[in-house]
Amino acid sequence: MAKEKKGVRLEHISKIYQDPKTKKNFYAVHDTSLDIEPGSFVTLLGPSGCGKTTTLRMIAGFESPDEGEIYLGGEPINALTPNKRDTAMVFQSYALLPHYNIFDNVAYGLKLRKLDKAEIRQKVTDILKLVGLEGMEARMTNQLSGGQQQRVALARALVLEPGVLLFDEPLSNLDAKLRVTMRTEIRRIQQESGITAIYVTHDQSEAMAISDKIIIMNQGVVAQMGTPQEIYYHPNSEFVADFIGEANFLRGNVLSSEGSSSVVEISGTQVSLPFALKKGDKCTVVLRPEGAVIAQEGQLPCKVILSCFMGSYQNYHVMVGDTLVRLTDFNPKNKRIYQVGEEAYLCFDATSVHVL
Repeated sequence: MAKEKKGVRLEHISKIYQDPKTKKNFYAVHDTSLDIEPGSFVTLLGPSGCGKTTTLRMIAGFESPDEGEIYLGGEPINALTPNKRDTAMVFQSYALLPHYNIFDNVAYGLKLRKLDKAEIRQKVTDILKLVGLEGMEARMTNQLSGGQQQRVALARALVLEPGVLLFDEPLSNLDAKLRVTMRTEIRRIQQESGITAIYVTHDQSEAMAISDKIIIMNQGVVAQMGTPQEIYYHPNSEFVADFIGEANFLRGNVLSSEGSSSVVEISGTQVSLPFALKKGDKCTVVLRPEGAVIAQEGQLPCKVILSCFMGSYQNYHVMVGDTLVRLTDFNPKNKRIYQVGEEAYLCFDATSVHVL
C-alpha cells in the first residue's frame, strides 16, 4: 500500500508540561532518542503517564516537542502541521463520520485531495477488500459492530497510503475476544501492506503478539527497546521484568565466580548459575512462573502455600525462605499435584533464568 516505506527517528525529544496543581513544570517525555526502521511494527508500551501517547502525538504533529527533532524518512518534520506529515492515525474512539456510509468514510480523505471519482472508487474498493469489508460499502457506521468500526477506521487511514501509520490504543473499546481477533488482523494488514506502524498500548500481551520491536517507557524515558523475546527473556531492570509478563525475584549473594559460571546463595542454599558475576556482589535472579516446576529434588527447597487447578495449568504459590514464588505448571494431567503444606524443591534449568 505505502508508496515508500519510511522510518521514524527521534533525536533527544522532550515534552514539558505544567502540573495544574503545583504549577511546576515536569517532563512528560525526557531526552528520548529512537530509530524506527522502515516497514517495521513497533509498539510503545508502558503504564499510564509513562509518555507513550505524548510521544505518538508528537510524531503525528498534535503536540510539538520542546526539545529535539523528529525525522520522517530522513526529513525533519517538527515544523509541519499534522496534515502536511506523511502519517495517518487510527484513534481509540475511531472518529468515524456518523452520517456517512462506509464508502464515504473511507473516501473522505481522498476527496479532500481532489482525486477523480474513478480513482477514489478503485482505491476504496481495494482497501475495503484488504480489511475484510468488501461488499459493505453502503452500510452506515451506526449499523456496525465495534470490530467493523475499527476496520473502517483502519481502512480510512490506510487508503491515504501514508509513509507511517500511527495507532493510539485502537482496541481498548473492544471486548477481550474481539481484541485478540482484531490485533491479529491489524498485524496481517500491516505485513501485507508493508507499512511502518507505531502502536501505543498498555496491554502487554497485545504488544507481544503484534510487534517486531517493543519500546517500554517509564516516567518519560525509554526503559528498554528490543524484540518481544529479548525483553521477556533478557529484561534490563526489575521494572521491565515485572511489566512484561509475570516475574519472580530471588535475591542472592555471589559466593564465588569462575569463568562464565558463579555460585550464588539464595535463602541459605547455594545454586550454580551460568553467569559471570562478581564475588561478593548482590544479585537478583529473575525466574518466570513457567520456568520452574515443583519436584522431589531440585535447586531450592520450598513450601507450597497455594495449589490451584486451572485446567491447562496448575497454579502454585510456594515460599522459598521468605520469598513468595509463583509457578505455572502447564498440562498437569498425569503429573503429581502438590498440596498446600507440602515441602518440595524448585527445579529449574539454570539457563532459563536471568540475572540482574
